[in-house]
Amino acid sequence: MLHRPDKKPARPYFSSGPCAKRPGWSLGALDNALLGRSHRAPEGRARLREVIDRSHALLGAPSDWKIAIVPASDTGAVEMILWALAGDAPIDVLSFESFSGLWAQDLRDELRLPRLTVHEAPYGALPDLSAIDWSHDVVLTWNGTTSGVRMPGPEAIPATHEGLVICDATSAAFAMDLPWDRLDVVTWSWQKALGGEAAHGMVALSPRAVARLENGASRPLPKIFRLTNRKGLIDAIFQGDTINTPSMLCVEDALDSLRWAEAIGGLPALRARSEANLAAVTRWVEKTDWIAFLASDPALRSSTSICLKIVAPWFVALPQDGQGRAVKALTGLVAAEGAGYDLASYRDAPAGLRIWGGATVDTADIEDLLPWLDWAYQAVSKEYAA
Repeated sequence: MLHRPDKKPARPYFSSGPCAKRPGWSLGALDNALLGRSHRAPEGRARLREVIDRSHALLGAPSDWKIAIVPASDTGAVEMILWALAGDAPIDVLSFESFSGLWAQDLRDELRLPRLTVHEAPYGALPDLSAIDWSHDVVLTWNGTTSGVRMPGPEAIPATHEGLVICDATSAAFAMDLPWDRLDVVTWSWQKALGGEAAHGMVALSPRAVARLENGASRPLPKIFRLTNRKGLIDAIFQGDTINTPSMLCVEDALDSLRWAEAIGGLPALRARSEANLAAVTRWVEKTDWIAFLASDPALRSSTSICLKIVAPWFVALPQDGQGRAVKALTGLVAAEGAGYDLASYRDAPAGLRIWGGATVDTADIEDLLPWLDWAYQAVSKEYAA
């Protein structure tokens, strides 16, 4: 039996959403929140516009793109775009984990698009990118939050393409470089790489996407999905007039995260922190015989949602429900010690571990977590391998 580790992570928070707050965060960061005031007052609009402007600059989005705060987190952002845009052209969608699979399901079963091609791959892999028809609209997830698989790089998308490229980037934005010149719609939420609070999403539109919204055939949409009216794009939404009432506490928290990111060096520093977290896990995996990356190709491994599979023969031999119970027991032991929380893989993913490695997580905390995983594994294996 391994010796029980002596050191615990200073911040044992490894959930993939809502994610760890930025280092040094406290409730004092919210002291100046605009509470008891209307979000439509000049001060409220100014705070909302500040989130938009700081996000625009930090992500390096082109100056002619439009960015808005929208309801219902990244899910709401993606859904509003699919319902507003999908179907005007043939569409290809990549499906390789829970949420990309959900977008494919909605396009097929809810919108019932007749000119739809679904490119599928199992957890841990990407679909065949060479099979995509880039003259079609394409829906892709840049980083699979539930599979730990990310796009290999900007070259995966042709520099010139006829269709619109709609990118769900919720666990990639603020941690990875996005090829803005090859994308047309990008969505994300505050609760991932910024460590913000839930329920608010953001959508960024290229001029090509705006033109399609204004000129394309539209279907009836509920109010919370509408970015256009009879006059065209509702430009006020992109100036800080939100579609529905936002939480000004969450807005203040998002501003705190953005200011922290700027202070440490912007996107390059955020990316470096996340890659350092992946590197720490990689070193551990390479010397540990019971664990492996869910993504076998190193070029596809996510630096934010780091997904792992247990490869010990006794675990592989268990039925699916038994594997789930073993993972629950393992992660439960670590949580009971206060050494790491929310470490089990997503409910629809293969049973295993998932460690959030976004920039708000300190590498030292991941390094302090890993011995606890070894310790808990030893304890669980004695019970389940017998």
